Amino acid sequence: MRLNVIAFSLTSGLVWGGAILIVATANAIWPNYGRAFLELAAAIYPGYQPAASIGAIVTGTLYALVDGAIGGAVFAWLYNLLARRFAGASA
Repeated sequence: MRLNVIAFSLTSGLVWGGAILIVATANAIWPNYGRAFLELAAAIYPGYQPAASIGAIVTGTLYALVDGAIGGAVFAWLYNLLARRFAGASA
């Protein structure tokens, strides 16, 4: 079985972007919710600061969309490469 790299990439980007969007929006409503998670994201994404503003929520979501899509593409490509290489091997 092979993975469609584009579909997997888009799916990963949407899931990770959606996760950041949901947690950042919840953090804007309940300031203590997901604070450590958003601070971890801020340590990874340059220029992103977790704050209760629309700009911060959009910035974090966009970073996560791109990051998730790139990560998903790399994962699907590597999976397909290894699946082809070990297609004849059996356990």
